[in-house]
Amino acid sequence: MTGVDTALIQAAYIIAAILFILSLAGLSKHETAKDGNVLGMIGMGVALVATLWLALRGAAWGNAVGIAVAMAIGAVIGIWRARRVEMTGMPELIAMLHSFVGAAAVLVGFNTFLASGSGAGEGGGDGVHLVEIFLGVFIGAVTFTGSIVAFLKLSARISSKPLMLPARHWLNLAAVVVSFGLLVWFVASHSIVPLGFMTAIALAFGWHLVASIGGGDMPVVVSMLNSYSGWAAAAAGFMLGNDLLIVTGALVGSSGAYLSYIMCKAMNRSFVSVIAGGFGSDGAVSDVDVDYGEHRETNAEEVADLLTHAGSVVITPGYGMAVAQAQYPVAELTAKLREKGVDVRFGIHPVAGRLPGHMNVLLAEARVPYDIVLEMDEINDDFPGTDVVLVIGANDTVNPSAAEDPTSPIAGMPVLQVWNAKDVVVFKRSMNAGYAGVQNPLFFRDNSAMLFGDAKERVEDIIKAL
Repeated sequence: MTGVDTALIQAAYIIAAILFILSLAGLSKHETAKDGNVLGMIGMGVALVATLWLALRGAAWGNAVGIAVAMAIGAVIGIWRARRVEMTGMPELIAMLHSFVGAAAVLVGFNTFLASGSGAGEGGGDGVHLVEIFLGVFIGAVTFTGSIVAFLKLSARISSKPLMLPARHWLNLAAVVVSFGLLVWFVASHSIVPLGFMTAIALAFGWHLVASIGGGDMPVVVSMLNSYSGWAAAAAGFMLGNDLLIVTGALVGSSGAYLSYIMCKAMNRSFVSVIAGGFGSDGAVSDVDVDYGEHRETNAEEVADLLTHAGSVVITPGYGMAVAQAQYPVAELTAKLREKGVDVRFGIHPVAGRLPGHMNVLLAEARVPYDIVLEMDEINDDFPGTDVVLVIGANDTVNPSAAEDPTSPIAGMPVLQVWNAKDVVVFKRSMNAGYAGVQNPLFFRDNSAMLFGDAKERVEDIIKAL
């Protein structure tokens, strides 16, 4: 490869890295999110073309065909899944994509080791490079199995309850300590044996780590695995000597770690405790036998009348809205109320849904104006002056026990204080406890009424009544 080729590729990598940074900046706001996505796609396109040029310059024809076939297969599968997935299925799809990154890091690590060795299973290379390989495989293996467990939990293929093995924290610690010992053996011996043992331990460690986390903490798990996949990609970049992969992986890893911190803060969780497993909700139903009194039911006509005479309305959506795919009729209801002069806004909890930002994406998809979608900290002080709050498919994020009951499993978790409004209408299918397994006293308050049934159908009924 000529010096000109090398300079062009490095320039393309710098341009791609800048576009990735601008993409993250764009994704931080509703108004610029689409532009951020476009910049990210352009950056990835530039990076892909440059990497292909680097890989195919002087390569044998057979190698070029193999790369083209692999890309075509991956593109077909990716486009097919992306076109078929519903917004409600995005969390589990993202978890599965994280597993691919982890698997790639493991394969790159083994390939790099074997390619640098004597060909008989013994790896060459200096100590620093061997450490890079070892850590890359370890992070990749943990990400791979951890992401698979997250996918299975999010898609309800396995229970959301945590796996509560005896001495589970000691098991995690033992996995880390043994892996460190295998690292010393690996660097000293240049043998594939300790690398293989570590891979098996890391695969089991990743599975147990996420299996031990309760369903209520899944938003943190998703962002945490996003961070892991970034560090796995960065490790692969070090192994391959690819600067852009290192930069991209570091961006994903650091942003995912910060997002995990934000999620933990929003749920009043300790990040270290969550990733250690089992700190959050255990999936068991709690305090459902407490007598909170009788709940009051309402119907679409009564809610329509309530909204007609309201001056201000706040809608707080949750995962139930996503499951019912009610975002479109909710957007239509919002438009009709605003036409009547009603001040309508949305209150979004940081962990509403199964994915950070899930509700924001759903509302943007339904073309709800960005300027009326507010975060929890922006809306909480306004509830006392709100006439009507519509809680659509939310439960744990509007539970007053978090703020008022120090014995509650979710005590201290910041929530949307909807109970301070004049009237609250809760859209639910039943009186069952939420995903965290905690009963909600909001349902039994004097200013609350329950509107049972499918959220999409109930909102459509209200629109007809209006």
